[in-house]
Amino acid sequence: MTSPFLSDREAQAPQDLIARAQTFAAPRVAIARAGAPLPMKAAQEATRAGILIPVFVGEADVIHAEAATLDWDISGYALHDTSGEEEAGKTAAALCGAGDADVLMKGQLHTDVFMKSAVSRDAGLRTGSRFVHIFHISHPDGGKPILISDAAVNVNPDLITRQSAIVEVKKLLNKLGNQRPKIAILSATESAIPSVPSSMEGQALAAWTRENVADVDVSGPLALDLIISPKAVATKKLTDDPVAGQADAIIVPDIVSGNALFKAFVYLTGGCAAGVVTGAKVPILLTSRADPPAARIASAALAAISCGLPK
Repeated sequence: MTSPFLSDREAQAPQDLIARAQTFAAPRVAIARAGAPLPMKAAQEATRAGILIPVFVGEADVIHAEAATLDWDISGYALHDTSGEEEAGKTAAALCGAGDADVLMKGQLHTDVFMKSAVSRDAGLRTGSRFVHIFHISHPDGGKPILISDAAVNVNPDLITRQSAIVEVKKLLNKLGNQRPKIAILSATESAIPSVPSSMEGQALAAWTRENVADVDVSGPLALDLIISPKAVATKKLTDDPVAGQADAIIVPDIVSGNALFKAFVYLTGGCAAGVVTGAKVPILLTSRADPPAARIASAALAAISCGLPK
């Protein structure tokens, strides 16, 4: 029996996100092992939308076969013939490291193989910054999106990694047009309690942000109801908090809470989750086999915005 909590709403790629991406030049996207229906369809849609120029990496015969099923002439795009997951991952990452592509995108290969290629020193993608994954979650009816970091890359991020997440989230929100974002630090309580380590860390992160990051409002620790619900904020008399009830982004304490939170937005509300990994030389698109087409094209749009290439 289907859970009554599941939404049957279909995720919709936010048109305002795509429109903003179209104000920039389309980035060259190296698609590691592109020869599969989902990455090829996503690449075709994003190319037609003018937000992506594909650089295909993988088994050439398979890529051409998938393109034929889509009635897509790809003869005008670069194609690097490789064999297997590891070679595709290394080749795509190296193209980005060498400046021959502007975005690295996961195709039909395992995440651990893909990320191993991305973080390898041979790829040339390391910048000295920590890699941080950010989700941009939008509702099918529109309205203000919310960002979540980190739900996919850092398993148990220390304070320094979460400081990097705050900085990266602010940068992305600025590129999205939000010049003074409101960032919430998630815990299970709005009080710093020693028995709840994430609440103590939330307090420390908020204090660090106020001292080190300009043009941002931050609050922490905050429980989820106080992050998203103005009614809960009024009930608990936190109306003087500049972030409570109106957050633009949530910094989570670990991958379990981040993963559960983003999937709740997706499966319970029909949200569209566009994701990008920042901190590398180029944006990295860490797509999943479970991602619907809307999430894939929205992720491409987010990467184009993150690149910000002038037309």
